[in-house]
Amino acid sequence: MSIVIPLAAADDNAAPALQHDVQHYMRAGVLQLAALPPLSLYVHLPWCLRKCPYCDFNSHEMAPQDLPQQRYLDAVIADLETALPLIWGRNIHSIFIGGGTPSLFSPASIDRLLADIRARLRLAPDCEITMEANPGTFERERFAAYRSAGVTRLSIGVQSFNDAHLRALGRVHDGAQARAAVAEAAAAFDTFNLDMMYALPGQTLEQAAQDMATALEFSPPHISIYHLTIEPNTYFAKFPPVVPEDDLAYAMMDCITERTGAAGLGRYEVSAYARDGHRCKHNLNYWQFGDYLGIGAGAHGKLSFAHRIVRQVRFRDPQRYMERALAGNALAQEEEVARNELPFEFMLNALRLRHGFGLRDFTERTGLALSAIAPALAEAERKGLIERDLNRVRPTERGFDFLSDLQEIFLSNGA
Repeated sequence: MSIVIPLAAADDNAAPALQHDVQHYMRAGVLQLAALPPLSLYVHLPWCLRKCPYCDFNSHEMAPQDLPQQRYLDAVIADLETALPLIWGRNIHSIFIGGGTPSLFSPASIDRLLADIRARLRLAPDCEITMEANPGTFERERFAAYRSAGVTRLSIGVQSFNDAHLRALGRVHDGAQARAAVAEAAAAFDTFNLDMMYALPGQTLEQAAQDMATALEFSPPHISIYHLTIEPNTYFAKFPPVVPEDDLAYAMMDCITERTGAAGLGRYEVSAYARDGHRCKHNLNYWQFGDYLGIGAGAHGKLSFAHRIVRQVRFRDPQRYMERALAGNALAQEEEVARNELPFEFMLNALRLRHGFGLRDFTERTGLALSAIAPALAEAERKGLIERDLNRVRPTERGFDFLSDLQEIFLSNGA
């Protein structure tokens, strides 16, 4: 499951945004960034076998044999080429191929995608390349073929190993397929992630514990686990399932944290657990307010320049996206982040990290002085939600448990 940065949805019926010349972004502005943050690349492949009832990502149902793989990749690379002047000369530290279900695309298509990216961008020597995959699209040796194509890290959308819960979630795989896919990933990749969920319809504490026990049998180096939430504009929003009460969900979370810790996976972010050396570089870049170019249908991006930070969104509808990208303008929406919104934009993700953030990182990545967040830091410390020294700010255990309350302090204390 890829990390999603909240932003207004692009309107595919709106007039397309103008494709600006690079000088437009380099003009004088209200910020003065001393250096640019690390840059990642996100590639969105928007199709699934079936839309899950809880999913609010930009995904569309399509049979694998009907996928316009080559035309879509043509559009993605055209999109990248149009954006190159905005990131020229910068290294790419991580790539994330998300969806949708990217594993619907053949290994040959992924090989072509990565080769085309390498031909146009300068990748860091240790560039992490993650691809999302689902057990329902799993074929023996397919994961190994993705590894041969250049993917270095697989993220498998397991969600649960319990057949009843998988049916309730609308997943296309069963528990046996999930176990086979994880075993194959463990054999093919040095590092991989299991996406799991808890507080599922009808789930008991014992069942949540069993899911985690099954996951840990495969010695995964990384687990991402999310509380099932009912998102607007989903099937579950229209027909809400009966889910565990909050107290039971908290007990599940405590059980998960205890078991992952005992297995050597440290909780380094609210929803992420990893062994040493296996933290997700791409998601860390999101959480540390790094830059990311987003290409593909509905992809979001954040780019920094000397005097401004901008957010971009590509057209959501895959057909419209392909038409616009091949015509040289896939942008549906672009906005400059307002100065008074930057403290909350930074804190929204930085405070999700167990080790918090460096004060120097805040000033470098927002262009703001520490005085912009001084009142909010004082309030958060007074409420016992953070601890700090001269260099770092960290959420306390209470701050981790009441993260929304902690983040809200910075929303109401803008620069």
